Amino acid sequence: MIPEGFTDQGASTPDNLIAGEIPREAKEVTIASGETLVRGTVVGRVTASGHYVPCDPAAVDGSEAPQGVLVYDVDASAAATVGAIYRSGTFNIAALTFADGVTAADLEDALHQIGIHLKTNLGA
Repeated sequence: MIPEGFTDQGASTPDNLIAGEIPREAKEVTIASGETLVRGTVVGRVTASGHYVPCDPAAVDGSEAPQGVLVYDVDASAAATVGAIYRSGTFNIAALTFADGVTAADLEDALHQIGIHLKTNLGA
């Protein structure tokens, strides 16, 4: 039963993405058409379009450089869609999503240079 004067705000399931107190700065971005990305995906920016895709160090279109961590799930499967990325903060390695074949070790130094720090949460 909900006490009088309060409303049910729904349920929340912690995902353990946030791993520290370094201030997080978020920025609105456009996710490229054809992408369906989950919260915590490490993304890069395609120079030609300015749209964001999973960061892949093997790419040569600009998206090889990490730009941030996706704030929430984005379904851009049908068309480019607005999303948001964290451009700074400390994040749990186990809660991040990387492009196929990419690991945290592949991007950790580049992420650190833009203010994104990785760590393993205790108990994660």
